[in-house]
Amino acid sequence: MASIREEAVIESSADDVWEVIGDFVAGPRRMAPGFVLDSRAEDDCRIVTFADGTVVRERRIGVDHDTRRIVYSVVGGDVRPEHDNASMQVLADGEQRCRLVWIRDVLPDQLAAPMSKTMSAGLAVIKRTLGHLGSPE
Repeated sequence: MASIREEAVIESSADDVWEVIGDFVAGPRRMAPGFVLDSRAEDDCRIVTFADGTVVRERRIGVDHDTRRIVYSVVGGDVRPEHDNASMQVLADGEQRCRLVWIRDVLPDQLAAPMSKTMSAGLAVIKRTLGHLGSPE
């Protein structure tokens, strides 16, 4: 099984970043506007549409507000892994800075390279979008 880990420092408080990341349904379009075109609820899943036209169905596994961690799994759509488990966790790194750690385990291993590329591109958008949340303008 391939494991992917992406991490970024975001210049906003962990609480402010978690308010977006922890929103299972709307979080993807709020954290990565333009990269994600739509995210909507359907049963216990969210349907996420990306700018490149890819549509995935992601099942909510868990949201832990105390540890600021969300876990989900791609279960359908244009990408159909045999196994997928992804987590995003927001860790405080001072008052106005945090780290976002995004980990994904996926099968088959051949999906790791394209998923890693997509995660890296998405994380760049997330960092730009969520940086300086709550800062006075």
